[in-house]
Amino acid sequence: MTRRVVVAMLVPVSWSPPGVDLRAWRAAMAEDVVDLLARLAQAEAAIAVVPADRDLADEIAWPGTRIYEVPEPTVLPVLKAAAEDGFDQAAVIAADAPDVPGMTLGKLLRPLDSKAVAVAPNGPGSGLFGVATSLPAPGWLVDHDLDTASAPLLRRTAPSPGDVTSTPQWRRLRGPADLATLDVALEGWENTRALLGG
Repeated sequence: MTRRVVVAMLVPVSWSPPGVDLRAWRAAMAEDVVDLLARLAQAEAAIAVVPADRDLADEIAWPGTRIYEVPEPTVLPVLKAAAEDGFDQAAVIAADAPDVPGMTLGKLLRPLDSKAVAVAPNGPGSGLFGVATSLPAPGWLVDHDLDTASAPLLRRTAPSPGDVTSTPQWRRLRGPADLATLDVALEGWENTRALLGG
């Protein structure tokens, strides 16, 4: 049986809605993502964090959730830690997308049966929502953060462009304009919803 893990990366957050404390905003979004991961049936949940944010990870983690400390919020150290934990496949996603549906995560992992790497763009902005690969990660995969990477960037070092496939995009909450795209009909994201006044 294939062992999979989905890791919520506590990415830097530099913006919060007016009147909302930045740390509380970041914690609420991340907690909503971690809550979703903890309920996944086909993958285990983990959190990736730089040492300075370890207290935040401890605050939002479910009992037994793995926490990977990495020197910088980039993908390769997380994939290495997951491989050392015995996982066969891993996805690293940004923890600033509180309303992401579970099916989006499934679509990110599904191509790994035939593709080396799968990426979900951050839509409509720049960067990625997530990246997934079989473990150990391919030697040609360059280290990157989710804020600035793109599918074309990762394809540049792949033996063949087809080794990196794109899956449906998902929007991260990285600025005021993204608030308008939240779907109040979607289940979940209770912590973020509470900070926004329900």
